[in-house]
Amino acid sequence: MLFIPAMAGFADFGPQASKHELSRANRLSYGKPGNDFSRRLEARRSFHRNSHPPPTPHSYFTATMSGGSAVSLINPNSEVARRGQALQLNINGAVGLMEVVRSNLGPKGTIKMLVSGAGDIKLTKDGKVLLSEMQIQNPTAAMIARAATAQDEITGDGTTSIVMLVGEFMKQADRHISEGLHPRIITEGFELAKKESLNFLDSFAIKKEIDRELLISVARTSLRTKVHRALADTLTEAVVDAVLTIYRENEPIDLHMVEIMAMQHRSEIDTRLVRGLVMDHGARHPDMPKRVKDAFVLTLNVSLEYEKSEVNSGFFYSSAEQREKLVESERKFVDEKLKKIVELKRHVCGDTNKGFVIINQKGIDPLSLDVLAKNGILALRRAKRRNMERMQLICGGVAQNSVDDLSPDVLGWAGLIYEHTLGEEKFTFVEDVKEPSSSTILIKGPNPHTIHQTKDAIRDGLRAVKNTLEDGSVVPGAGAFQVALHSHLLKFKDSVKGRVKAGITSFAEGVLVIPKTLAANGGFDPMDVLVTMQEEYEEGHIVGIDLQSGETLDPIAEGIWDNYRVVRNMMQNSSVIATNFLLVDEMMRAGRSSLKADNGME
Repeated sequence: MLFIPAMAGFADFGPQASKHELSRANRLSYGKPGNDFSRRLEARRSFHRNSHPPPTPHSYFTATMSGGSAVSLINPNSEVARRGQALQLNINGAVGLMEVVRSNLGPKGTIKMLVSGAGDIKLTKDGKVLLSEMQIQNPTAAMIARAATAQDEITGDGTTSIVMLVGEFMKQADRHISEGLHPRIITEGFELAKKESLNFLDSFAIKKEIDRELLISVARTSLRTKVHRALADTLTEAVVDAVLTIYRENEPIDLHMVEIMAMQHRSEIDTRLVRGLVMDHGARHPDMPKRVKDAFVLTLNVSLEYEKSEVNSGFFYSSAEQREKLVESERKFVDEKLKKIVELKRHVCGDTNKGFVIINQKGIDPLSLDVLAKNGILALRRAKRRNMERMQLICGGVAQNSVDDLSPDVLGWAGLIYEHTLGEEKFTFVEDVKEPSSSTILIKGPNPHTIHQTKDAIRDGLRAVKNTLEDGSVVPGAGAFQVALHSHLLKFKDSVKGRVKAGITSFAEGVLVIPKTLAANGGFDPMDVLVTMQEEYEEGHIVGIDLQSGETLDPIAEGIWDNYRVVRNMMQNSSVIATNFLLVDEMMRAGRSSLKADNGME
């Protein structure tokens, strides 16, 4: 929490004390006993302390100067922080948030434990998860957190990096502002540096043929920043193959077609890719087959249960025979649907051992389940709509909203469909399909913490692969881009005239926070590593940091790649956010509560 105390001196005399009274008080020995002015001054102090209690540390905004803000003329009860104090509030909030997430950056980053009010525990080093679920009260830090999580929604990565860059840009700018340089000059330099950085990124990025090996390198780089090395290497191929399964050239990539299914079982190292579909429910009849080979698949969106009328109605009977007829008439509508399904099954399967499976988005009542079980049909009810879409992409066929026009052409096919029981839970696997356009990543883990952490990592890995396929280019990682950009901006600064050079210098020094933090989290001296990297870069080498040894490495040869769009959005957004905060000269509490109180409306 941040608390801006009232200014010394003014608080003692109250907001109405004049300069004449203050200077006179300084000249007089008002502590002398019997002094009339001393008594009047002490009475004024006592009245002011009783009627104007000090601000609580829960408030971020404090009216520090009476009449110093135009807002106080409109609303005397307004809480305002002006100029230097508003700027310092923003800088402290940005730097404070940066210090919180600093240790999470990179493959050697640490893990944070999040404990909810209900006692739920979550372990994570994912910046998006941390910023989304952490309780942030500082308004500046909360705004940065929202902007950073938006970056994750767009690109899937770079959340921690954008927080680091914003905090460091503000920190570097504070050095020049404290020496009297106007924030506007700094922001103009930031704008020039941002444009030059984006131009430099376009030339620094490498356009390569997008093959499976490159995608594996990109996915590995992303996953190693989320989970430990052994698990990251296990997940890499599963993530890449899952995206390649749904990828079609010149068509948008829909990552929702990759199902992520969790099974609390065994170890996270056993996580694997299923080239098919895994559903978290099974058959609802004990006599239905548990394992079906060479199966025809019928996907339905048809209710196979008795439905009540939409209006209130009643049926009355006076004998058992009438009741039997009533039940028979109620079932007749559903039985007609079942009859058509059974006829289709007999037509396509005949006397062979081929199976028949129904995946229905709506309900199937017990009597209908019994009819299907007697005819050797495996039926699953209330499947998710998204799984219905995936089922068509995996098995083929066409989903039916009616049973009136059933034909063999609407059926899909799967080589193997079986049910797996784990404790009280059932899972249905659809495998051995022809050219699937959807797939499932089956996550395993011994506890919910591990499963959640693995799931977050997989989602980021999927988007990293997707970004690479769509961008067609990659950026050397391991801090190589930041070191190269720093050197380029310092040379660019020499071509610029005026005081905006200070802003360019602040921007250039700010981007170095990424390689410095990577080195520090790896247990190495940041300055030693940075100097070595800069020396090698000046010799004409693209150089990154080896977090295993602390030495330099060639990220291109080692296959350490960052996403082009992640880096571009990161540089763009961090500069814009820092610029906006540096130009804030007044902070006030928004809302109309104080006005309502004055007007007697509350």
